[in-house]
Amino acid sequence: MAHLPPLEFTGNAIRILDQTRLPHAEARLELRDLDAVAAAITDMRVRGAPLIGATAACGVALALRERADDATLAHALAVLGATRPTAVNLHWALARMARALDPLPAGERAEAAAREAAAIIAEDAQMNARIGQHGLGMLRTLAEAGHGRVNVMTHCNAGWLATLEHGTALSPIYAAHAEGIDVHVWVSETRPRNQGLLTAWELAASGVPLTLVADNAAGLLMARGQVDVVITGADRVAANGDSANKIGTYLKALAAADNGLPFYIAAPMSTVDFGCPDGGAIPIEDRAGAEVREVAGRDADGRPATVRIAPDDLPVANPAFDVTPARLITGIITEHGICAPSALHDLPGAER
Repeated sequence: MAHLPPLEFTGNAIRILDQTRLPHAEARLELRDLDAVAAAITDMRVRGAPLIGATAACGVALALRERADDATLAHALAVLGATRPTAVNLHWALARMARALDPLPAGERAEAAAREAAAIIAEDAQMNARIGQHGLGMLRTLAEAGHGRVNVMTHCNAGWLATLEHGTALSPIYAAHAEGIDVHVWVSETRPRNQGLLTAWELAASGVPLTLVADNAAGLLMARGQVDVVITGADRVAANGDSANKIGTYLKALAAADNGLPFYIAAPMSTVDFGCPDGGAIPIEDRAGAEVREVAGRDADGRPATVRIAPDDLPVANPAFDVTPARLITGIITEHGICAPSALHDLPGAER
């Protein structure tokens, strides 16, 4: 896949693809300090659990360029840790940076932080490539069984825009397409932030057949037999396999179960939180009501525009994630293979 990476780290700055401008415009931003990085994560200019984690790691490195004492390191970890509560990759990356930097004298921390951030970036790309290969086997089996097109449904965006390369949920799809498997993707719009438009943008650019649908069309499509499998990403997977993902994922899992369809979560082991016993312990982020009251797009002349669809004084609830119970998940696709939700503790790298 030839594309500009969603994140580039030079050591002195981070260059990101501003995802709040997509799919209507491609714009890159340069982040030069801790506050800019924290704001980019909070405002969802970077989004997707793996990408958030890598961006935060780079943010720590930027914060330590001129001063790397204990107070500066602790401040950077606290500021970045407060940006998004649900995506565990953020806290995983910050904990990894702390482990690498805490034992070092201040004079060695800046260089070590840059190395560690670069390692997180490289490792994420490798893990996602392996997720793609493990998921490819499952899609190949479906193609051989059905002797035709494999119709995959996904939710939110879990492609290369949300990671450092390949994606998680989209990685098997890209691998299948590259192998010549006839794969088609049902892309739900994913209100209220419409991240499905980012998935559609990615897939179209890669030549993967797709159809954009309203979120509430998912159940009907499954009932009609027009879906073979559902694959989504995750922002946090609990120790028992319960998985948090973008709001609306739980409904798709329920519909898949009712129609006898396999439902997979694709996520690296860095997204598994073995310190979180089950989905009830996963913090769910509540975001501003304006995201529901307004829709961003383009007007009839192609200019960026925001349309208000509800009055400012209308009460709004805007939970950003929901939790799919492990009982509804057929398997979790990790860099180590596909396993049942209950078998996560048996995988390499599992933290007991």
